[in-house]
Amino acid sequence: MKVRFRFSKLGKVRFTSHRDLARMWERAFRRVALPLAYTQGFSPRPRVSFGLALPTGAESVAEYLDVELAAGTSADVAALPGRLSPVLPTGIDVLATATLEAGAASLQHEVTSCSWLVETSGLSPDELQERVAAALAAGSLEIDRERKGQRSVQDVRPGILACEVDGTTLVAELATQPRALRPSELLIAVAGGLEEVRVRRTSQWIQRDGARQEPIRLSTDATDAPHAVRRAS
Repeated sequence: MKVRFRFSKLGKVRFTSHRDLARMWERAFRRVALPLAYTQGFSPRPRVSFGLALPTGAESVAEYLDVELAAGTSADVAALPGRLSPVLPTGIDVLATATLEAGAASLQHEVTSCSWLVETSGLSPDELQERVAAALAAGSLEIDRERKGQRSVQDVRPGILACEVDGTTLVAELATQPRALRPSELLIAVAGGLEEVRVRRTSQWIQRDGARQEPIRLSTDATDAPHAVRRAS
């Protein structure tokens, strides 16, 4: 049995690294005695798979992880948000859960884009609107990017799927494939000198049966935990 969790990462805990976040979840699973499946070998690890890594310092109300339970065991999936949120650090709350079908693809493979709110400074709302309009109209937007210690100039315009301006906040949808475009890179592409104040991921998107949807649709096939966002805000 596999279970998918949707969770938030808000407030001071946003500065926690991805590795430390994984440790927090492992401790929470032990505290509620969730019967996890483990890898084989000298140092067994729980079969837990996170979605796309969130930049350190960014917030999110749309983080995901998949958990495999030990063979022959089960869990009350509907009760898991209420059990896990109290034993996780403040700001990390389970918003919803869903049971995965056998053979379901990994989040890393399925997610094709993410929606972001990016609060900025350095430009007035009118100036920011002009820069965004110019960026969207451009045939290409080349920036210097680094990967595995190697730097190269790349065109990131195809990765900007949508971008609107709300005051000094960018409301953007950025592609994750073939390489994820980060909010910090969006700011570089839009305008030099534009600074990031606060970033929040609001959705992750997958393509299924010709339609775009979230890995867990909160109002239909999942168990909501509205109290969780209130506790973390």
